[in-house]
Amino acid sequence: MNTTYDVRFSQIQQRSNGGASSFVARWRVAGKERSKSFRTKGLANAFMSDLRQAAKLGEEFDVATGLPVSMAAPPSSGPSFLEFAQSYALRRWNTSAARTRETDAYALLSLIPALVRDAPRRPSAEALREVLRIHALLPEKRRAALTTTQTATLHWLERASLPLSTLGEADVLRTALDAISVTFADTPAGANTVRRKRAVLHHLLEHAVEQKTFSGNPLDAIKWTAPKAVTVVDPRTVVNPTQARQLLDAVPKVGRKRGPRLKSLFACIYYAALRPEEAADLRQKNCTLPESGWGLIILERARPQGTKRWTNSGETHESRSLKHRADKETREIPIPPVLVAMLREHIAEYGTAKDGRIFRTGTDGSYSSSAYSYVWQEARKLALTPAQAASSLAARPYDLRHAAVSLWLNAGVPAPEIAKRAGHGVDVLLRVYAKCMDGQQEQINSKINDALDP
Repeated sequence: MNTTYDVRFSQIQQRSNGGASSFVARWRVAGKERSKSFRTKGLANAFMSDLRQAAKLGEEFDVATGLPVSMAAPPSSGPSFLEFAQSYALRRWNTSAARTRETDAYALLSLIPALVRDAPRRPSAEALREVLRIHALLPEKRRAALTTTQTATLHWLERASLPLSTLGEADVLRTALDAISVTFADTPAGANTVRRKRAVLHHLLEHAVEQKTFSGNPLDAIKWTAPKAVTVVDPRTVVNPTQARQLLDAVPKVGRKRGPRLKSLFACIYYAALRPEEAADLRQKNCTLPESGWGLIILERARPQGTKRWTNSGETHESRSLKHRADKETREIPIPPVLVAMLREHIAEYGTAKDGRIFRTGTDGSYSSSAYSYVWQEARKLALTPAQAASSLAARPYDLRHAAVSLWLNAGVPAPEIAKRAGHGVDVLLRVYAKCMDGQQEQINSKINDALDP
């Protein structure tokens, strides 16, 4: 590369062509005139600021391109990691749920700022993540307009991003793994977070293999041990039936409106093992509620909460297919008389939303996770002893689902039937709830004895 320190800068000029304006940045390198056009004056100013700062720092300029060495395009075939990560995120957009999109983006917010060259005037990590979050990792129609500073930040990132091909090098991959092992506050990340981000990186590189960038996934060759994640339910979180009833009875005492409206939602999580997002989308047409005896819920949809920028509708809640199930696939759950009675009373008292949802706010909306979590925590204070309230016992509404499945297992209900009702695979069910199957030792030993000595 032929370089020089002979650089001179000119003023930005505005041009008009058929009513459309452009702004031209001009400078000279080794006596040769250079120029670059931009749609806005802010972009042109940001570009010229980069050039001036590079010259001020004593950086050499490439005579062939007219750019500082740090800005000159490196000899590389193929896309940068930023470009490939953008195409990866956009390619998966139409087939992914909002939470999957957010998970992908969350991993890329760690990886993209880490996989860059050491170039002058590096923006802060938070500034880099911001332009990725609101602009670069979103479809064109979802992108926010960038300020002049944000535009310069994205411009820096586009120049500094490493070529995708460099991820075939062990030291670059280790940089990536280091990046996903810490939080944005630079503290050790949780095991489940690290595993999720590593899975995104692995999947992204699988796409690179498909496009012939690599002959095999380079991540498979790295000797790296993922942190051990907890994959089983902690029995200390599981309430017994008496505690569950006390908690449900305490819910209506929280607030004048919200608590009474949420008691039956929490009851669905406990008595039918619904996930909170499944209860949120439960509709009257999904329920068979006889005057006496057992009823039936036929789940069709769930209503998870997401961040607006990642949902299809741009709303916080949107209805979608059940977790781990094909579109339009349903799940049947027989429900005990106690829950049948609660749902009948709830519908009689509060009616349903215009779309038939049973659980709704006073304005026909969906309760946010923070809203129902607040009610739950207040109910715990009312129903539990101070020591229990300070413990992990039923710490989250979701723990009611764990309590339901644990109760069914310990009652001797066959695992395939429980898995069917809870929406699990049998293998997952037995692994996740292994520590919650208490009180069966003597029964199991007896069965073995009977088999050994018929």
